[in-house]
Amino acid sequence: MTSRAALRRLPLNAAATVTVALCLFPVYWMVATAFKPSRDIQSENPQLLPRSWTLDHFRRAIDADGFGLFWRNSVLVTLGAVALALLVALGASFAVARMRWRGRRQFMLMVFVAQMAPWESLIIPVYIISRDTGMLDRLPTLTLVYFMMTLPFTIVVLRGFIATIPAELEESAQVDGCTRLGAFRHVAFPLLAPGLMATSLFGYITAWNEFAYANFLIIKEQDHRTLPVWLSSFHNTFGTDWGATMAASTLFALPALAVFLLLQRHVTSGFAAGAVKG
Repeated sequence: MTSRAALRRLPLNAAATVTVALCLFPVYWMVATAFKPSRDIQSENPQLLPRSWTLDHFRRAIDADGFGLFWRNSVLVTLGAVALALLVALGASFAVARMRWRGRRQFMLMVFVAQMAPWESLIIPVYIISRDTGMLDRLPTLTLVYFMMTLPFTIVVLRGFIATIPAELEESAQVDGCTRLGAFRHVAFPLLAPGLMATSLFGYITAWNEFAYANFLIIKEQDHRTLPVWLSSFHNTFGTDWGATMAASTLFALPALAVFLLLQRHVTSGFAAGAVKG
C-alpha cells in the first residue's frame, strides 16, 4: 500500500518540483549574474554556474547616488502603510465580526470590490487627485496609496480571524469588569498575532515592491524616490549595467526575504485561520 501511494503521488511531486524549479530559476539567475564579472555577463555563451566571482557590482550599486536615501524612503513608506492598515483594519474587522449594524453586508461587499479592483487602472485618477490637492512628489501621498492598496485584504483576513475567536471569552472578561475595548485588548488581541503577522507580511511585500505609483507620483524630487525607482537608474542612453542592476535587485530582495523567514511560522496559520469563517 505504501508503494502504491508513493506511485500515486509521484506525478504530483514531479509537478511540484518542476513548478518550484521554474519559480526559483529566475531568482538564481539574478543572484548568479550579480556575482559574475562583466565579461561573463556579456558573453555569447552564458554559463549556468559562474566561472569566477566578483563583488564589484555590489560596490557599484551601493556607491550609486541616493542608495541610502532611497533605502530610508522605502522603509518609512512601507512601515507607515503597514501600520496604518493594521490600525484601521483592526477596528473595521472587529466591527464587522462582532457587531450587528445596518449596512454590514454592503460594507463587506465594497471591501471585496476594492480588493478585486486592479490598482494599475487607478493610477491616472490618483495622479489627478494628488496634483489638484498639491500632494504630488510627497512621501505621505505614497504612504496613503499603499495603505489603501493593503487595507481591503487586511480587513478580510482579520475579520475571518476574529470570527474564529469565541465571543464568550470577551463576554467573560466583561463580566469580570472589563470594558468592551479592554476585553478585546486583553483577551482577543493576543490571539490575533498570527493573523496580524500574515497581513503585515502581505502589506510589507506589496508596498516594498510597488513601482508604478512610486514612479508616477514621485516624478520630480530625486530625494523622495524609493528603491524600486532607484533600480531603473542603472539604465541609461548607453545601455543597461546588468551586473549592477542584478546586484541592486539582490540587495532589494534581501529585506523581504528576511521578513518572510522571520514570520513564516505564523503566516500559514494566519491565512488558514482567517479563511475559516466568512
